Amino acid sequence: MRTLRVFLHLRHRGTALPLALSPRRRSYSKYTTNPKAVSLTLRSLTAAMSWLLVVAVLVGFAVDPSAATDHIVGANHGWNPNINYSLWSGNQTFYVGDLISFRYQKGGTHNVFEVNETGYDNCTMDGVAGNWTSGKDFIPLPEARRYYFICGNGFCLQGMKVAITVHPLRHNASSDGSRGSTGAQGEASTAALRTRGAAWLAAIAVVAAAAGAFC
Repeated sequence: MRTLRVFLHLRHRGTALPLALSPRRRSYSKYTTNPKAVSLTLRSLTAAMSWLLVVAVLVGFAVDPSAATDHIVGANHGWNPNINYSLWSGNQTFYVGDLISFRYQKGGTHNVFEVNETGYDNCTMDGVAGNWTSGKDFIPLPEARRYYFICGNGFCLQGMKVAITVHPLRHNASSDGSRGSTGAQGEASTAALRTRGAAWLAAIAVVAAAAGAFC
C-alpha cells in the first residue's frame, strides 16, 4: 500500500517513476536453523545423558552382588521340635548384614529368644538379648560373631535351638583364612563385582565418545 501511495503521489505531480520503490522486508522462516541453538541443544542432551549415566552407575554399584541374604531357619520345616538345626546351620554361610528368620504359627507356643552360649547349652534364659513372637521373625545379623537362638516354653529341650557363626562382609571373605571353603565363595563375589565394574567403565567410555562426537 505504501508503494502504491508513493506511485500515485508522484504520478499526480506529473513525475514519471520508472521503478517503484518498496520498503525492504525481512522474511523469516519457521524452519530457519540456528547453528548456535543447535549446538546448545546438543550440549544439553549430552549433559543430560552424562547425568543419567552417573545415576545408573551409582544405582548399579549400590545393588551389590553381595546383598543381604535371608536365611530361613529349617527351610521348609520351619521352626518346630525334633529337627536337626545344627545340620541346617552347617549348610549355611552367614555374613554381616544378612538376616536369619524364623517361621512358625503366630499365637501358638513357639517363640524365639537370643541368648548366650550358656543359655543355648542349658536351654535357659542366660544372657537374653532379644525376644520375638510374630511368627515371621526377621532378625538382622549386624556383627561378625557367634549367635545363639532358642525357643522358650521347654521346646528348646526338644531340639528347637540353633547356633550360627556370622562372618565378615563378603568382599573381605578371601582374606579370612579361618573360613575355609567359604573363601572361594568370597572370591567369586569379588570377581563378579570386578566384572560388572569393567562393564560400567566400558559404558562410560562409549557415552563419553558419543558426547565428544556431538560437541
